Amino acid sequence: MRANPLCRPWEHTLSRRQWLSRFAAASLATGLSPWRLFAEQVAPDKQVLFIWIDGGMSQYESWDPKPNSQFGGPFRSIATSVPGVQISELMPRSAQVMDKLAVVRSMCTQDNSHSAGVPRIQRGDPKNRGVTYPFFGSAVAKLLGAGKSGLPPYVSIKPGSGGFNYQDAGFLGPQYGALAFGDGKPPENLLRLATLTDAEDTARNEFRELLNRRYAEGRRQEVSAANAAVYQMARTLMQRQELFDTSTFSPQDVERYGTHEFGRHMLQARRMLEAGVRFVKVTSYGWDTHGDNFHGHQSLMPRFDQAFAAIVSDLAERGRLEHTLVIAMSEFGRTPRINGHVGRDHYPEAWSLALAGTSLKPGIVLGKTDPLGIAVDGPSYDIGHMFHTWFKVLGIDTSMTEYDNHGQPLPLAHEDCVVVQELLA
Repeated sequence: MRANPLCRPWEHTLSRRQWLSRFAAASLATGLSPWRLFAEQVAPDKQVLFIWIDGGMSQYESWDPKPNSQFGGPFRSIATSVPGVQISELMPRSAQVMDKLAVVRSMCTQDNSHSAGVPRIQRGDPKNRGVTYPFFGSAVAKLLGAGKSGLPPYVSIKPGSGGFNYQDAGFLGPQYGALAFGDGKPPENLLRLATLTDAEDTARNEFRELLNRRYAEGRRQEVSAANAAVYQMARTLMQRQELFDTSTFSPQDVERYGTHEFGRHMLQARRMLEAGVRFVKVTSYGWDTHGDNFHGHQSLMPRFDQAFAAIVSDLAERGRLEHTLVIAMSEFGRTPRINGHVGRDHYPEAWSLALAGTSLKPGIVLGKTDPLGIAVDGPSYDIGHMFHTWFKVLGIDTSMTEYDNHGQPLPLAHEDCVVVQELLA
């Protein structure tokens, strides 16, 4: 188990004056002021809230409306808290927190199918090197670790069933996969039997660890490491049952986030972040509106808007947005053309995503599309640009850091893309 960097036994054996003296000496040796050194020691871990809008949110009905145009649809645009910036009328709450957001309206990617677009977008589309790259959550889990909390570094809150999604980790090895909580519930059989004593539980785990060591002999390290990691995750969560107790949420919070599924999951994501989970992914399904796009978004957008604005506001008010990167995105946008089923199809050529949080410039809109929303007007950004930028704000220099795939050095993100400096504070 990783030692807590804030727990130093010698602090309990030195007087306050001795401790301050040694702390000052250490700061002089490093060239930092004592208070800056202290701040870096106690600084909160960087975290990520990754909101995955599966199927493809329409940019017309969200971040880049085109009212009264050929393809604009029936909804109006409304003013936001940033003068001159407007978004869809389906997002009144997000409009109020626009001063905390950075919206990119000039995404231009390649894949127009879910099967290709979903993994490509979540892996950052590195150049094809014959290996399966990790999803962003797995990359962060590997590069930044679990942090001070000791909780699983990458968790996923999603509708339906849960489990351990080792596939997300790609070549990093299955231990960096996502621990998924189906409908926000803990894994089955997590609670220890009431009839089992502490001594018996300790003995059982010692026996399991012995078997793990034997299993590891002659096998690839990443396989045995993943097996041990999953058990350790379970043991940690057994001590943190309160993370799943939704009855302790205040009625006011439940009302603000929404009693719908997405609202419940986002409220639980806030709790996971506050507990110190490094990377929290929340998935919303049902956005593939090939038919009846406008009624679909009229139903879906208010739920997203309510919970998204609530969590951005809460993170900001509680001082957590300063060290939390918030990402809300799909695998692509939706077509300008409205099809025969009154729907919009897949459209990667010009779409939007929203960001907030650590080291990002708040209250900006980056890029634009032409008056009809058909194409990006000016510089466009692929997902590789976003990965470089996200790593940057998390304190990872993609020009200096590489993956090590069994001795094969691999870049963290696409070499032809760079950090989007305009997004940085």
